[in-house]
Amino acid sequence: MAGRRDGSLMREKGQSVLRSRIVVAIMIGVLLGCVCAFLFPHGFFNSDPLFGNSRIGKSDMQIDIAACESPEHINALKADIVSVSEKNSELKKQVRVLTEKLRQAEQGKDHAQKQFLVLGENHKAGPFGTVKGLRTNPTIIPDESVNPRLAKILEEVAVQKELIVALANNNVKEMLELWFTNIKRVGIPNYLVVALDDRIEEFCKSNDVPVYKRDRDEGIDTIAKTGSNHAVSGLKFRILREFLQLGYSVLLSDVDIVYLQNPFDHLYRDSDVESMSDGHNNMTAYGFNDVFDEPAMGWARYAHTMRIWVYNSGFFYIRPTLPSIELLDRVSDRLYREPKSWDQAVFNEVLFFPSHPGYDGLHASRRTMDFYLFINSKVLFKTVRKDASLKKLKPVIVHVNYHPDKFSRMKAVVEFYVNGKQDALEHFPDGSDW
Repeated sequence: MAGRRDGSLMREKGQSVLRSRIVVAIMIGVLLGCVCAFLFPHGFFNSDPLFGNSRIGKSDMQIDIAACESPEHINALKADIVSVSEKNSELKKQVRVLTEKLRQAEQGKDHAQKQFLVLGENHKAGPFGTVKGLRTNPTIIPDESVNPRLAKILEEVAVQKELIVALANNNVKEMLELWFTNIKRVGIPNYLVVALDDRIEEFCKSNDVPVYKRDRDEGIDTIAKTGSNHAVSGLKFRILREFLQLGYSVLLSDVDIVYLQNPFDHLYRDSDVESMSDGHNNMTAYGFNDVFDEPAMGWARYAHTMRIWVYNSGFFYIRPTLPSIELLDRVSDRLYREPKSWDQAVFNEVLFFPSHPGYDGLHASRRTMDFYLFINSKVLFKTVRKDASLKKLKPVIVHVNYHPDKFSRMKAVVEFYVNGKQDALEHFPDGSDW
């Protein structure tokens, strides 16, 4: 019993000592906490960047905020923004100018070098009869910045980067309607009317015809609205340039044309310009050796000449190449400087005249279309309608270019080839009445 009491007393004494130590530890902790709170009122880790000088920091911050909010400072900032914006616009303008100069410089490189880039490395000449020169010039790099609005329209209308384009004002409304009616009947999807006045634009829209009206241009608009047929015809060379710059091949079409087949199924696309001819047989359309006789020259009285009838500037296919754009530029420039000139004559002179002293000719490849498929009205009324075999052939298009009574002859062409009326062409004279 005495032993159990001694053990119990010892356990009670040990527990008392442990409790005393815990109390002392708690008191020391509280004391240290009070000291730290007094010495470090903001704590050991303070995110305030102004720690250590809080009164001064807050005062400075209030001053800075007040300064930023002052009207003078705000106006100064606005002025700086305007100045920077103006400088930025000027820099952008300079970049555009430099880009255009670079593009022109690239286009101005030697033509032979451009052919070299297409053909690759130099080649040795092959065996006799196997050598073929470059037929097709490379297409240009499209530049959509030239006319973004037109670029968007062409992206929707064109098929494989090519389309038919016609210019029209209200003076040719009847022929235009017959023109696009037959295009729709044949099923040609890629065509576009360039409206030269508001009435034609609305007329096309009301008939679900793809139409594009250019942005206002006083010089062009005056001719477009009031000019003669020849004057309006001359505009196409300036307007077509943008189509080519955007990278599209164009089949330029006058509106006095009846479409009987899809012309894109009958193009070769191996030349810069592929045009219908004003010729009426193999010799006149494709060229011939014409002998000039001058008896006064005696033994040398005969001089051989090469002749070909002109290309029709109212129906030709033109690819987006450098020579093609140069052709349009040269013709446009001539027509501007020589306002009484006929656009078709200038078109052919630029296309065919060779280089000679004082003149650098145009290096453009050319192809003449089959004159029985792309038929002019002289061939139709003077030859085809009188030949039983030729009457059975169905041309791709008929261009009523040789006769002034265009609309009545266009309707007769539709009657003959579309509706099968065999005598529809008979009552017209070979030529014109005046």
